[in-house]
Amino acid sequence: MNIVDPKACPITANHIKVALVGQPNVGKSMLINSVSNAHLHVGNFSGVTVDKTEVLFDYEEYSFTVVDLPGTYAFTDYTIEERVTHDYLCAEDYDIIINVVDSTNLEKNLQLTSELLTMSKKVVIALNMSDEADKEKILINAEYMSELIGVPCVRVSAVTKEGIGALIEAVIKKHENVRNKPKLFFSEPVEEEIAQIVWYLDKHRFDSANTHRNIAINLLKNNKKTYAKLHDEPIWTELQPILIEASKHIELHHDSDDIKEAFAEEYAAFNRGIVAEVVKQEIKQSKRTTTEKIDSVLIHPIFGIPIFLFFMWSLFQLTFEVGAIPMEYIDAFFIWFGDTLGATIANDDIRSLIVDGIIAGVGAVVLFVPNIIILFIGIALLESTGYMSRVAFLLDGFFHKFGLHGQSFIPLVTGFGCSIPAYMSARILKNDRDRLLTLFIIGFMSCGARLPVYVLFAGAFFSPEMAGNILFIIYISGALLGLAAAKILKLTAFKGLDEPFVMEMPKYRLPSVKLVWHTVLTKTMMYLKKAGTYIAAASMLIWFLSNYPHNLILEESYSAKISMTAKAEVKRDLQYELDEALLEQSYLGRIGKFSEPIFAPLGFDWKMSVALQTGLAAKEVVVSTLGVLYSLGGEVNHESTSLMGAISKNISFASAVAFIVVIMIYLPCLAASVVFTREAGHIKYFFYLLLFTSIVAYVMAFIAYNLTLLLL
Repeated sequence: MNIVDPKACPITANHIKVALVGQPNVGKSMLINSVSNAHLHVGNFSGVTVDKTEVLFDYEEYSFTVVDLPGTYAFTDYTIEERVTHDYLCAEDYDIIINVVDSTNLEKNLQLTSELLTMSKKVVIALNMSDEADKEKILINAEYMSELIGVPCVRVSAVTKEGIGALIEAVIKKHENVRNKPKLFFSEPVEEEIAQIVWYLDKHRFDSANTHRNIAINLLKNNKKTYAKLHDEPIWTELQPILIEASKHIELHHDSDDIKEAFAEEYAAFNRGIVAEVVKQEIKQSKRTTTEKIDSVLIHPIFGIPIFLFFMWSLFQLTFEVGAIPMEYIDAFFIWFGDTLGATIANDDIRSLIVDGIIAGVGAVVLFVPNIIILFIGIALLESTGYMSRVAFLLDGFFHKFGLHGQSFIPLVTGFGCSIPAYMSARILKNDRDRLLTLFIIGFMSCGARLPVYVLFAGAFFSPEMAGNILFIIYISGALLGLAAAKILKLTAFKGLDEPFVMEMPKYRLPSVKLVWHTVLTKTMMYLKKAGTYIAAASMLIWFLSNYPHNLILEESYSAKISMTAKAEVKRDLQYELDEALLEQSYLGRIGKFSEPIFAPLGFDWKMSVALQTGLAAKEVVVSTLGVLYSLGGEVNHESTSLMGAISKNISFASAVAFIVVIMIYLPCLAASVVFTREAGHIKYFFYLLLFTSIVAYVMAFIAYNLTLLLL
């Protein structure tokens, strides 16, 4: 190592200016002494380098200026020492940060490190006192740590000068390379709010020396200087309400009214995750904690996954059996409401629009609100207790076998609720390849909008005792198909090495009633909002397409036949024939008949084909479409008064299986597709998704249809 005595080196093209940062008593001053042969006073108490100290030295063809900043426990400006360090790092010009940490107390030292990683600066971590760590049998996997957090981590000892050359080489390499984004991520609610702010700043092309992510984090942490900089900008008027709602959302998830405390928890969680992954200490604990005792069962390498599957099976049993109790009353209410309102409307077309179109369409969707609420409550409880994080840890190795990142579990589970937040939460995956692969697979996780379709068909073909099991099988089948698709995509379109990830294992806690209530209420209201607006509009459109154009000749012909018979049963059958004939000749019937040959190999009639096409707008519309079509076609009679009865009477079991397979796989709703395209970064990925899901859905439905025919 060619290190010379310190000298006043000139600023050259090969000059590197380093900010040396660390907590008090981590050996920063001694490290400078080891690197440059300089002689600084070294003490073991806080504030030894209150003044900014610079050391200059040469290494090979490079000239270094190292600025030894005062020790600070966190990136704040409360004390004089903290203010000197904070102001220098935020305002001064330098090339790279060397963050010195104490290897014997890594978790505490990472408190400052995690905050530095949010800055728009290049960082190298010096794991100092590695000799003492070895004596204490503390083993730190520096190479793996570098992979986890995305910055070089080098084991060094200022006392023995071990690793000094490697540290300088790492600084030079980091300085010469394009700055990579550190892999610091927060929990899903925080990442969601950061992404929202970043999207807003990107949209308005806000110009800043810092990255928009760094600005978003500073705004959420109530950084005064960032606030002051943006306060006079034109975008502030629209940005302020976004920040207020973001703070409320984060505080709610942390059960705190202090946003700084919430972020302190976020950083601590990240640090604990890092330590758990990279530090091994040969010390046996005499007594296990309660959390460790519970984990020994719930995340057991053999029994952990069966226990998780049992929880999910129980949830789907509750979803169907408990959710079925109020369904009868909701259905009866909409029938009564339609009959009552219809009796007050004289015009046949308007009455049909209101009763058969809007009320029938919206009612068919609202009918499944109890099932949706139970599903959302179950997922919210599993998340708020800390169990879902453990499942992600449990499934990490399993996911890697299929080419998925371990952290992909979070957006995939979110996809069981709604695909839109699931696509947004995929942002926590910092590697583009892993993120894109996860985005392509999220659609295989059946969202809440598909649940009404599943409940409808499960109730039509199975007893209430079996329907819950069928729901569980459908959801698990979709997830397994998604894993298989991930493996295929990993071997073809998304080749590359797997990246490791860090995840904190939080303590078990009782679920917050306030948080569960907020989560369930928000998602349920979103579902009802779609039913009251988007789906109501879709139902009106479907009604129009299924009622027009009128065929007066056909109507007069059947009217004559009906008037000539005296038997009520014959009149009813003739009316059903007329409704069916009119429906087939309508605009919707023509669309269905045109596309029917495409879906015929799957056993679909033209009504099922139409329902699939309307489902591209929103999956809930599939139910309302079937409700409108089968009620207009006359299949709902005195023997079969419900849509479930009409489905079981007019659709074969094999066709129903194929239909569910298509619903399970094909393109998500329009709103989710828009979000997918935005998150993927280019519209070409939407067409890739459309092609991929359409082919897989058709092939799998064809196989399912023919297998069912063979087995029955």
